[in-house]
Amino acid sequence: MNRYEDLVERLRARPERWLVTGCAGFIGSHLLETLLGLGQTVVGLDNFSTGHPENLEDVLERAGGTARQRFTFIEGDVRNLATCSTAMQGVTFVLHEAALGSVPRSIADPIASHANNVDGFVNVLLAAHGAGVRRVVFASSSSVYGDEEASPKVESRIGRPLSPYAATKLIDEVYADVFRRTHAIDSVGLRYFNVFGPRQDPNGAYAAVIPRWTQRLLEGEPCVVYGDGSTTRDFCFVANVVQGNLLAACATEAEVAPRVFNVGYGERTTLRQLFAGIRERASSFRPAALGVELASEPPRAGDIPHSLASIERAQTSLGYAPTHDLYRGLDETVAWYAARGRNRARPAARALEEAS
Repeated sequence: MNRYEDLVERLRARPERWLVTGCAGFIGSHLLETLLGLGQTVVGLDNFSTGHPENLEDVLERAGGTARQRFTFIEGDVRNLATCSTAMQGVTFVLHEAALGSVPRSIADPIASHANNVDGFVNVLLAAHGAGVRRVVFASSSSVYGDEEASPKVESRIGRPLSPYAATKLIDEVYADVFRRTHAIDSVGLRYFNVFGPRQDPNGAYAAVIPRWTQRLLEGEPCVVYGDGSTTRDFCFVANVVQGNLLAACATEAEVAPRVFNVGYGERTTLRQLFAGIRERASSFRPAALGVELASEPPRAGDIPHSLASIERAQTSLGYAPTHDLYRGLDETVAWYAARGRNRARPAARALEEAS
């Protein structure tokens, strides 16, 4: 039994009260689903700026049993300190996912990114202090490595941020360190590397590459890559991120002493390799996907050319042991989007049958 498996058994035997901010979003909804499945009591906070009510319904349906009785939802904003304080009451652990993601979005609207990602985070820390929360685990980002050229990325070496989004995540790490010393707030930052999986939004100008390409391939539509496709990323399936969060929340003080940890898989993939992997899987549901090609557009400002995580610190200190590589994750992800597309089509088909 590894450390995460042991933790799962301990949580089943001893439920705690958790707060998940951004609980209706992609990563937050997976944290919520796992915690409810382990018998935990969860408070969820979300303003639906990027999250979706249907994510919560999906989680509650999948969790079943007494999950609804153990879940309290607060529709509110982390930019409001009073809302954060209300949500924290009686909470042992906070998993802070609420944020405005996307490098391009932050370049287009840096004020909104700062307000959500920095002001909101300071409110979370202060509310956690007031409520006596045991530990805050917060989402940082691989974007903090900026122009650091070394590969793989190790936590002790970062470069200059290349976007306002990267700057907000770096500032969060600074605030976390300061408040540990000035307010004795126990916190751990997790630098996520290109997280993907079911429930990630494929729509809008700031959609991530995997859900966007998956949906377009399933619809037989062309896909676009920024640059020549040689850009590399460390794609990390969401189940690995859930594991990292729970381990960081429940680890001992000595185990979290480094305070920031990379959460990735530790393998590099080019965007062209990624496209081929998604297209192959999408073709099982829509054969026409095999005919879709990848068109190139100029690189975007703020994008990092190459990103690869060293996960040694998380493995050694936390016992992090990712279960899903890219391709196992794509198997589950593409199948989920294919089923989602079929489910969306059914009501319309029934309506047509009734109308005829």
